[in-house]
Amino acid sequence: MYMFYVRGLFFHFKISETVRNFSMNVTWDVTAVIAEQHQVPLNISRNVVRLLDDDNTIPFIARYRKEQTNAMEPDKLRSILETLSEMRSVEKKIQSVHNSINKLGKMSKFLEKSLLSAQTMHEVEILYAPFKPGSQRSLAEQAREAGLEPAAENILYNGWMVNFATLVQPPPSKYSSIQEVKTGVKYIIADIIAKNTEARETINRLFQTHYVVLESKKKKTAEKKTNTGDKKAKAKPGKKNVELHKFFNYFDFKCGIRSIKPHQVLAINRGEENGILSVKIVVPDRIKYEYLNFCCRTWIRPATPPENKNILEDCFQDAFKRLVSPQMCRFTRSELTKTAEKASIEVFCSNLKSRLLMSPLRGKIVLAIDPGFLHGCKVAVISETGQVLYTDTLYLHNHKSNVVKESEKLVDIINSNRCEVVAIGNGTACRETESILSKYISQKSFGSQKVQYCIVDESGASIYSVSPVAQKELPDMDQNIRGAVSIARRLQDPIAELVKIEPKHIGVGMYQHDVADSKLKDALDGIVQECVSFVGVDLNTASEHLLRMVSGLNSSQAKHIIEWREKQGNFCNREQLRLVKGIGEKTYNQCAGFVRINPTSNRSNLSEEVFEVEEAGPSMRGKRKLKTESKQSSKKVKLEVNDGSNPLDRTWIHPESYGTACKFIKQVGASIDQVGFPPFIDKVKQFMNSTSR
Repeated sequence: MYMFYVRGLFFHFKISETVRNFSMNVTWDVTAVIAEQHQVPLNISRNVVRLLDDDNTIPFIARYRKEQTNAMEPDKLRSILETLSEMRSVEKKIQSVHNSINKLGKMSKFLEKSLLSAQTMHEVEILYAPFKPGSQRSLAEQAREAGLEPAAENILYNGWMVNFATLVQPPPSKYSSIQEVKTGVKYIIADIIAKNTEARETINRLFQTHYVVLESKKKKTAEKKTNTGDKKAKAKPGKKNVELHKFFNYFDFKCGIRSIKPHQVLAINRGEENGILSVKIVVPDRIKYEYLNFCCRTWIRPATPPENKNILEDCFQDAFKRLVSPQMCRFTRSELTKTAEKASIEVFCSNLKSRLLMSPLRGKIVLAIDPGFLHGCKVAVISETGQVLYTDTLYLHNHKSNVVKESEKLVDIINSNRCEVVAIGNGTACRETESILSKYISQKSFGSQKVQYCIVDESGASIYSVSPVAQKELPDMDQNIRGAVSIARRLQDPIAELVKIEPKHIGVGMYQHDVADSKLKDALDGIVQECVSFVGVDLNTASEHLLRMVSGLNSSQAKHIIEWREKQGNFCNREQLRLVKGIGEKTYNQCAGFVRINPTSNRSNLSEEVFEVEEAGPSMRGKRKLKTESKQSSKKVKLEVNDGSNPLDRTWIHPESYGTACKFIKQVGASIDQVGFPPFIDKVKQFMNSTSR
C-alpha cells in the first residue's frame, strides 16, 4: 500500500492500481509560455521557436527574418533562446523523474498530472522529493534501514499507537533502547514532512510573501585569514587591510531578499568565499509559526492520541529547524546567486558589445606606446593597413637613462614615420607618457605634422602577446612589443583585433570571475558573433579569427576559407563560398549575408561574365546561379557584371533576395553597377517621391 497526501486528504493506492504507462506530453506549450513570459504575440513566439529549432543563428534571424519576428532585437532573441533551453531542460527532467517514479511503482494519475503541469525545475523537484532516494548517511535513512518506517507511517498517517518496546534491537544496534527507537521514528516522520509536496509548496509561499532578510557580518577570524598566507611571500604593507576594506560595506549588512542588488549578492558571496564574511538568511518567526500551524492542521486530527500528538509536534519542530528552514535558506541563496550571475553576464555582454563596436580609425599611421617605468615603453609603428613598420623600446621614465635623449628619439620616430595618431596604453606610466607627449605637441615639436593622441584600453594585450595567435602572426617579435602592436591595431580596427582575445580577458565585466566559465563563454561568444556579423567582414581580407565568429561559421570552416583563398586566389563573389570544403547549403545560407566582396579586394583579371539570377528552382553547386525564396514562375534576369563580380555582393542584401533586388533596381530605372553610388541613391529618391504622390 502506498499513501500519498494531497491538499489535506490521504489517498491510498495499491501497486496494482498504480498507473504505469503514461504519455509523456507536458500539458503546457513552450511557445505559449515564451509568449507570456516575454510579452510577445503567440504567432511571433511560434515563428521564433521554429527558427531557433531549425538551427538559425541569432544574427541571421535578427537581420533576415524580421517579417517573421516583428523586427525583434538580438537581445530579446537571446533571452527567448535562453528560456527555450530552460523549458526543454524541464521537459527532460520531467521525463527522467517520471521514469524514476514509474520504476518504483508509485505513479498515480494525480501525480502524473501535477508532474506534466510543472514548468520549472523547482516545481519538478518538489513533486519528486517524496520519492527521491535519501542519502544513506542521513538519520532518516539509517532508521529506515533498521525497519522503523512502518511505525513512523502508522503514527503519521493512521494515528495508531505504537509499542516502541517491540522495536528495540539488540546491541550493537543504534536502536537498542526505547528512547533510541522513538528518536529514529521521529527522524523518519520529520523526513516525510520535509519532503511532502503540499508542505514544500506552503514553505515556498511563505518565503515569497514574508520579509526574509539576507544578513552578512565580518568574521572574527577575518583579520587572521587575510594576514596569513605564504610565509615565503613578502606581504606589502597595508595590502591585506585594503582587501578587508573592499568588504567594509558588508561588515554589518542587512537587506530584504527581494530588494538586494545583484552586485551586492556577488560581493557578499566573494567575501564569504574568502573567509571575510559570515552570511545567513534570517527567517522571521511568523514563517515558522504559520508552517507549524499548517503541519498541525494537516497531520493532527481530533482522534490523535496525546502521546502521538506530542511526537508529531516534536517532529514538526525538528523538520522545520533541521531540514526545511536550512533547505529553503540554501535555495534562496542559490536563486539570488543565479539572478546576480545573470545580471553580471548581461552587464559584461553590454560592455563588450560597446567595446567591439567602437568606431575604427582607418587610413592613419599609428604609433602605439605600451608604457612602463623600469622596463621601458614599448613602441610600435603601424601602417594604415595594420603592417608593422618599426618597433623599439624607449626608457622615458627610467631615472638611470637619459630621459631627454629618449624623449627626442620619440619625436624622431613620429616625424620619420609620419605618424598622425599616437595610441597610449592605459596601464602603468600612462599619465606620465601622456604628459611628455602633450608637452611636445604644445611645443609644436612635430613641425607641420599634425599629431593627435588617445588613451587606449590595453586589457588583454599582455595575454594576447603570449598567445599562439600572436606567435603565429608575429613570430620573430619580442612578446613585450607584441602588446604595443595590439594596442595600435585595436585603435585602427577594434573588432578585428579584440576577437583574437578571449572576451573574459578584456576586463569589462562585473564580478565576471565569479560566474561559471561555461555560461559566461556562451553568452560572450554570442555577443562577439552578433557584433562581427553586424559589422560584416571582407571575405578576401578577413583573418581566420574574424571569420570563425561570422554567423554560421566555425573554426574549421574559417580555416578552409583561408586555405581556399591561398590556393585559388581572392573570392570574386559570394557564390564561390559553396566551393569551400565544409560549407553546405545551410551554412552558406547563414553566413552569406554577413560576408562581402569589396571591389578593391577581388580579382580583376577575369573576363566579363553574365550572371543569371534565378527566381525559382534550386541553386546549383559550383554554377553561378543565385536563388530566392520566391514561389513565382521561373524568370531569368541577365545582368552584365564586369570581372565576374556581382555588385550586390558588397551590400547587406542576402543572395536569397537578389531576384527581388534586381526587380527593384530595374523598376527605379537604375543599373546594378550603380548600387551604392550617388546616382543610384538619387534614382531611388526620385522613384519614392513619384510613388508617394
